Amino acid sequence: MEKSCTLLIHFDKGTPAIANEIKEALEGNDVSAKVDAMKKAIMLLLNGETLPQLFITIVRYVLPSEDHTFQKLLLLYLEIIEKTDAKGRVLPEMILICQNLRNNLQHPNEYIRGVTLRFLCRLNETEIIEPLIPSVLQNLEHRHPFIRRNAILAVMSIYKLPQGDQLLVDAPDMIEKVLSTEQDPSAKRNAFLMLFTCAQERATNYLLTHVDRVSEWGELLQMVVLELIRKVCRTNRGEKAKYIKIIIALLNSPSTAVIYECAGTLVSLSSAPSAIKAAANTYFQLLLSQSDNNVKLIVLDRLNELKSSHRDVMVDLIMDVLRALSSPNLDIQRKTLDIVLELITPRNINEVVLLLKKEVVKTQTGELEKNGEYRQMLIQAIHSCAIKFPEVASTVVHLLMDFLGDSNVASAIDVVVFVREIIETNPKLRVSIITRLLDTFYQIRAARVCSCALWIIGEYCLSLSEVESAIATIKQCLGDLPFYSASEEGEATDASKKTPQASSITISSRRPAVLADGTYATQSAASETAFSPPTIVQGSLASGNLRSLLLTGDFFLGAVVACTLTKLVLRLEEVQPSKVEVNKATTQTLLILVSMLQLGQSHVLPHPIDNDSYDRIVLCMRLLCNTSDEIRKIWLQSCRQSFVKMLSEKQLRETEELKAKAQVSHAQPDDLIDFYHLKSRKGMSQLELEDEVQDDLKRATGEFVKDADDANKLNRILQLTGFSDPVYAEAYVTVHHYDIVLDVTVINRTKETLQNLCLELATMGDLKLVERPQNYTLAPESSKQIKANIKVSSTETGVIFGNIVYETSNVLERTVVVLNDIHIDIMDYISPAVCSDTAFRTMWAEFEWENKVAVNTVIQDEKEFLNHIIKSINMKCLTAPSALDGECGFLAANLYAKSVFGEDALVNLSIEKQADGKLSGYIRIRSKTQGIALSLGDKITLKQKGGS
Repeated sequence: MEKSCTLLIHFDKGTPAIANEIKEALEGNDVSAKVDAMKKAIMLLLNGETLPQLFITIVRYVLPSEDHTFQKLLLLYLEIIEKTDAKGRVLPEMILICQNLRNNLQHPNEYIRGVTLRFLCRLNETEIIEPLIPSVLQNLEHRHPFIRRNAILAVMSIYKLPQGDQLLVDAPDMIEKVLSTEQDPSAKRNAFLMLFTCAQERATNYLLTHVDRVSEWGELLQMVVLELIRKVCRTNRGEKAKYIKIIIALLNSPSTAVIYECAGTLVSLSSAPSAIKAAANTYFQLLLSQSDNNVKLIVLDRLNELKSSHRDVMVDLIMDVLRALSSPNLDIQRKTLDIVLELITPRNINEVVLLLKKEVVKTQTGELEKNGEYRQMLIQAIHSCAIKFPEVASTVVHLLMDFLGDSNVASAIDVVVFVREIIETNPKLRVSIITRLLDTFYQIRAARVCSCALWIIGEYCLSLSEVESAIATIKQCLGDLPFYSASEEGEATDASKKTPQASSITISSRRPAVLADGTYATQSAASETAFSPPTIVQGSLASGNLRSLLLTGDFFLGAVVACTLTKLVLRLEEVQPSKVEVNKATTQTLLILVSMLQLGQSHVLPHPIDNDSYDRIVLCMRLLCNTSDEIRKIWLQSCRQSFVKMLSEKQLRETEELKAKAQVSHAQPDDLIDFYHLKSRKGMSQLELEDEVQDDLKRATGEFVKDADDANKLNRILQLTGFSDPVYAEAYVTVHHYDIVLDVTVINRTKETLQNLCLELATMGDLKLVERPQNYTLAPESSKQIKANIKVSSTETGVIFGNIVYETSNVLERTVVVLNDIHIDIMDYISPAVCSDTAFRTMWAEFEWENKVAVNTVIQDEKEFLNHIIKSINMKCLTAPSALDGECGFLAANLYAKSVFGEDALVNLSIEKQADGKLSGYIRIRSKTQGIALSLGDKITLKQKGGS
């Protein structure tokens, strides 16, 4: 069994040392060999070996040495070895050690004295410590501060022993005298810590006596003072007023660690607006003064907590929060924007949007690598602001439309989605947005952005001039027809064999023309049709972006172009009185559609047109040739109505999420009511008055009331052994983010005393035991509470297994009771979360781990099965309820959750109802790590049949 040690030492078990070799090395004269031998002995002892034969050798050859390395290793050795026998009595050979320790405590060398005093802090045997007490007390008055500070810690550890108050009756008095005369900051801190730990009243009296000098104390002592204040105020909240003054005084400390702790202590003790503002301003000061990004992220976490609990105060400080955007780190910028977006009100929206606009402009001129990602975050933030407060949309929409042609495609997509939403929710901006969109359309380089922009053009170009301008713009971006010449189709197969020619040709009698790839060329009238074979390259910035994208084989975009032109022609029939113009536009549109079909069926592209795009373009051609009123209504009105419905559902979903996040508190009918205006205000500061008001408000709204979920606690109690076992054990499992705490109750059901009882645990999966097991003695029919801490490093189902080992006086061999396995549920680590459809699709494409689970259930209703899966795996359904309405025999939905480790879990459920009424299909899970995908798959397999 491993033994505990204050020093963490790595040991390679593959090369164990033999005790005889260590003994020979210790008896030799080679100093380096003796040091190595001592290290090997310590490592073996730490890993369960006993090595009793080495003790006398070490006493003879290592104990007398004056070498500092030997003395340090000797103290480690003495810390690890067993000092008592089976009955708990000190071994007789420890007398030798006791004499050596006394000599060291009186040694002329300060280092040896200091490390020996530090070693005494780790001794628990009263028989060894008692003869050393006079020497320890003498060191309290030593001239060197290193010795004094360790002597104070030794006195504290002796006083905390079970019989320590008898060994050192007047220890608090002595330490209080030392505290009043001590000048060394570390020794003074240790003295105050001793009073704080062992005589709290003396510590508080000393603090209140020297309250005016607290700001002059050292950083270490100030930190202990704050810890004392937290402890005192936690037990007696009525005294917090006198201590809050000390905290506010310490906010001006030059130490950043002290002011950080001050701010946290102030928030925990007071909810007065002035106290919260003081804490927030301290955090802002740290944000600007610290260069470490980790510190900034921690401070932002504290500000996020303040935002959740004191939103009204933080709203007035929103511009101070935004100052954190000056950091170039994306994580800091993202967290800052997340905090700010929840603090926006009608009073501060204009200031916030103005600053965000300035930041967007900065990303254009800056040379940082991640400017594109930062710009995308800013655009998303402005989008959220404009949705919540439509009146600010007019100030930002035109600026953002300059980024429709951004090289960062994700940023451009965010802009065009923002424009699509604003043009619907702000009818007054429709004309200016359409005009600006048509002017900048040629700059768009991404197919997805083009598709969305074309949809906007097709839906919101309503007047005659807008429709004509839109048709002309699309025609210009498509370039001259046809997209390739018939004579070149036969030559296209030989084009790869020929030497590539220049991308432009120059012949006499020049005039400009647009090549098949969208670039300009000069040619003569005689050779007007003599184009070079189409080369699949991007169009120039001047025109031809649609042409360039079509020549890469993107016929989905071609179908969108066809639908947009069809809508524009149908609307032209309503607003254009001249039939000649309408017929001309219809003819030109049909020619474009036919040219796209010819291009798709030709051999100049590596891949022919797909069936869906082909059918869509052909449908548009049929509509242009023969349109009924009902079909016209579908194309010109129903699409927009569906979009409006989608926006309303999105807004409703966001409102429901805000309600779910809001803390629901209820006051009990028999709660105490304090009448603030009837209270005596004599001697109360403004901060105390504010605090009283805030406490009354919290009490009235029931914020202090926290109902314990007793049923949930009972569900977490697991039986580890049987009722007939001599030792009964059960565990209460608490999962808190990165930690699992097992509170194990062990009951001795026999009539004998169990000695050296040990709870031995092992783990499987990404779980790790933090503490080594300890031995206990259990009286007959008595019980013992044993706690075990386990660290979790990833979202993966883990297993904890082990046994209880003990000895009895009658049986020489150790008895082993095997424990029932504890399975750690993945559901404890994941929680429902929300993300946009775009983000979901991006992550789905990027994540490499997929687990595909076949549907196998007795449930026959599609929605019932979906709800059962959502409940079983604790995820959020991202698919809108309207998309799940109706009875069609098919259902597809996306689910999303995040783990406490920041991992994303994506689930796609696709099911179909068979003729016999059973459900079939697949549930696909994707994640960045293997563990979460496998664990979720196992959970779904277990739960999908409808079991509990």
